Amino acid sequence: MAVHSSALFFFSFSLCLLLLVERAAAQATTDPTEVLALNTILGRWGKKASSWNISGEPCSGVATDSTAFNDGTYNPLIKCDCTYNNGNTCHITQLKVYALDVVGTIPQELQNLTFLTKINFDQNYLTGPLPAFIGNLTSLQSLSVGINNLSGPIPKELGKLQNLNLLGMGTNYFSGSVPSEFGNLVNLQEWYMDSSGVSGELPENLSNLKNMQILWASDNNFTGRIPDYIGGWTNLTVLRFQGNSFQGPIPASLSSLTKLTDLRIGDIVNGSSSLAFISNMTSLSTLELRNCKISDTIPSNFSKYTNLLKLDFSFNNITGQVPRSLFSLSSLAYLFLGNNSLDGTLPEQKSTSLINIDLSYNQLSGSFPSWVNQSNLQLNLVANNFVIDDSNSSVLPSGLNCLQRNIPCYRGSPIYYSFAINCGSSKTITASDNTKYEIDNANLTSASYYVTNPTKWGVSNVGIFAEAISPTYIVSSLSQFQNTLDSELFQAERLSPSSLRYYGIGLQNGNYTVKLQFADAVFPNPPTWKSVGRRIFDIYIQGVLKEKDFDIRKDAGGSSTKAVVKEFIAPVTNNFLEIHFFWAGKGTCCVPTQGFYGASISAISVSPSDFTPTVSNKPPSTDSNKTHTGLIVGISAAVAVLGLLTICGILTWRNRKRRLSEQNEVFTGLDVKPYTFSYAELRTATEDFNPSNVVGEGGFGPVFKGKLTDGRTVAVKQLSTTSRQGKGQFLAEIATISAVQHRNLVKLHGCCVEEEKRLLVYEYLENKSLDQAIFGKSDLHLDWPKRFEVLLGVARGLTYLHEESRVRIVHRDVKASNILLDADLNPKISDFGLAKLYDDKMTHINTRVAGTIGYLAPEYAMRGHLTEKADVFAFGVLALEILSGRPNSDQNLDQEKVYLLEWAWTLHENRCDLEMVDKKLTSFDKGVVSRVIGIALLCTQASPVLRPPMSRVVAMLVGDTEVTDVTSRPSYLTEWQHKDVSSSYVTGYFDSSTQRSANTQVTFLSSESTAVNMESTPLTTQPYMNKAIEEGR
Repeated sequence: MAVHSSALFFFSFSLCLLLLVERAAAQATTDPTEVLALNTILGRWGKKASSWNISGEPCSGVATDSTAFNDGTYNPLIKCDCTYNNGNTCHITQLKVYALDVVGTIPQELQNLTFLTKINFDQNYLTGPLPAFIGNLTSLQSLSVGINNLSGPIPKELGKLQNLNLLGMGTNYFSGSVPSEFGNLVNLQEWYMDSSGVSGELPENLSNLKNMQILWASDNNFTGRIPDYIGGWTNLTVLRFQGNSFQGPIPASLSSLTKLTDLRIGDIVNGSSSLAFISNMTSLSTLELRNCKISDTIPSNFSKYTNLLKLDFSFNNITGQVPRSLFSLSSLAYLFLGNNSLDGTLPEQKSTSLINIDLSYNQLSGSFPSWVNQSNLQLNLVANNFVIDDSNSSVLPSGLNCLQRNIPCYRGSPIYYSFAINCGSSKTITASDNTKYEIDNANLTSASYYVTNPTKWGVSNVGIFAEAISPTYIVSSLSQFQNTLDSELFQAERLSPSSLRYYGIGLQNGNYTVKLQFADAVFPNPPTWKSVGRRIFDIYIQGVLKEKDFDIRKDAGGSSTKAVVKEFIAPVTNNFLEIHFFWAGKGTCCVPTQGFYGASISAISVSPSDFTPTVSNKPPSTDSNKTHTGLIVGISAAVAVLGLLTICGILTWRNRKRRLSEQNEVFTGLDVKPYTFSYAELRTATEDFNPSNVVGEGGFGPVFKGKLTDGRTVAVKQLSTTSRQGKGQFLAEIATISAVQHRNLVKLHGCCVEEEKRLLVYEYLENKSLDQAIFGKSDLHLDWPKRFEVLLGVARGLTYLHEESRVRIVHRDVKASNILLDADLNPKISDFGLAKLYDDKMTHINTRVAGTIGYLAPEYAMRGHLTEKADVFAFGVLALEILSGRPNSDQNLDQEKVYLLEWAWTLHENRCDLEMVDKKLTSFDKGVVSRVIGIALLCTQASPVLRPPMSRVVAMLVGDTEVTDVTSRPSYLTEWQHKDVSSSYVTGYFDSSTQRSANTQVTFLSSESTAVNMESTPLTTQPYMNKAIEEGR
């Protein structure tokens, strides 16, 4: 009875105490300053506190009860502490606005919530900087602003948050390095900064973060070595360092991290590493050391890694044999050892849990063990040395024999010259150009391959989407896509989390045009947090890197429904073509869903670039019952006429041999030998070079429009017999143009070299030249967005010539009439055949000056001093012409407007830049126009040192780099104004007595030397590496 009374008393006491607390909470009110701040913050974001509060008092209801902060029922949500001022005052301690697609900046009023211990603004579309005042919220224990659109440097003031144990800042657009003040965050345990945009070396002060347990730091641009001090973070359980620019080797100090369960390091730039440091990490469940420059053998005893679920050592230089203990691990399910130098045979035994195995691109050989027949096994053995014959061909999916290192299928006996693939699709589509895209719906997952039957092309895939709940390797969309006539081609994509390769098998040797088509509809258009995801990967063709850090949506101008097409020229030498899409750790991992990253491709087509096929492009016949009667009759008929044909054949052979001998002599020493047309073929195409077909006059002579027998319309440039350029210069032009391919350069189809006849055959561009479009000489109307695209395309083309081409080229005559427009008004630079090649031993050239009045750089016109900065100057003039819609000089205008550069500076000094804009442009982006003007003035500086390289120009145009202000007129303009023009450089450049049309080409002798052939020079600046300049490679 006493026990019962005591229990009753205790219960009654507790109930009374609870009622008193609730009554006190009900009486307590929220600090008015915080109420105002909260309502202002939510109001700016279009939200209200009504999700948890209907009484008007923020700190009430779920804000003060036991409801968890992460409860998904209430969002936005605050939590309060009402124990202040004897229970009369509540302070807001936690604030959540999570995944609500909030658009805007972080309001200043947030700094008034000084009692905050937790902030969660993840998964919105917040823009602008991360405010420095957050560093004053010193009670913060958790700050999470991941998956937003925040930018600018990380404020060093955050280093004052010494109570912070969680910091989430990943998937944003921050810039700069990690502040050294972050070394003061000694209580930090979890730091998520993957895909945040930070760069540089990790500061030494971070060595103080001894309590760190989880660090996600992939997909940034960290440089230097992985710091040794990370080995002192002995509490680490998760470490992710993929997709950075770290130098090797991987520090041995990491061996102290024995608590690690998840280690992912990848994409080390250089330096060789070993595997010794992992010997004590026996708690690992995920171990990825992919693309790390590891040169070692795999440890023989893997049995101690009893928790290991996934192991990825792919894309290294690991040698030796595959350890048997590795295949016996009972926990291991995913094993990726591809792209190494492993040799020997496959292990005889394998655990039943190991069902995903990639051993492609090694040196393995021997027979197949019995476990390869396991029904649910994913096994990729492409590019090894296995011999597949009748005894084992049924063990694995068909076609593996054609994908071994010796490329046995059709080698030396090609039968194809083209193929096209509708990647990831179950539909065969005939495109608008009549290309037939074949079905590609094979179920390729973690370690798979497929070869068509009959054998024509194949595909191989490896990789697993980490953390993906339901991984998919093919995605579909019903969207309608822009920038294409074949929208249906883009309604399916094949994805790969690591490495995706397509193969052309049995191709006739020669140069091929590889057309790759992309779209990324999975990411919606902004503003939404799902739009901030970034898919980035590399593209290799025949082992040669064609695109580094390729971003589909960036090339599409940010649009998710705009098709992107890339064309490349690639040689086929062993009747085999490989197209490789490779994920190098870049891009976001978890937007719009977990495990969403890697390569993507919608369609592929491959066709001859510069040769006429001599094979059928049809699979070999399998009908063995056909009669040989036709063959016999044919042979009999052939014998009857053989005598007559022999005589004709001998004569033809002799003539052809003589022509080929002469042609080979002409091409001796040239790296690239373009397709050659016969003179008769070009004479027929141009109607015997009918003057009515003349479409222009180039540096070598007239240019004719022609139509080849295959239906192609071409432009034929005929070398004039009166041209001062001789055979040597002509051949140099052929070699130069054939060595470069870019979407913003006019494509050379081939040439003709017969006796004294010299002709070049280019693609024909129906919209003719830019000067006709912008100076009112045609019916074309270019609005501002199109003009900007033209300007950007020209900049990319010049960047390729200066910095990216195998041979570096100065154009020397960049002008509006040398920019041609295709059917979609895309710009292509023409007439760079006279450009000379650089040689790294020279710093400048004295040469005969060739160029066009109004575009000549001062140092080039005065001294014959030629570098790529002469093209930069001309580009600046061209930019002003495109903007203003007028040539660089026009005597019909008012005196102050005659010379475009002078007028531009007058307007700039009077802060009236926008008056320069072409009156035909009814609308334009003032900010972009001002940026273009600033770039043009920067490009036309008097000193070539002050002009930016073209790669930096591209970066400034797309907004990746700030435009440097130019404050004073260049000296060549001031000299013209204040000196006797008869002694000035500007005399011949601007003076009306010598004024010529904007397209007049002139030649000066250098004042410092006699006329000589232009020699070579290096770039005066290093290429400005930016993804924007990669387009079209």
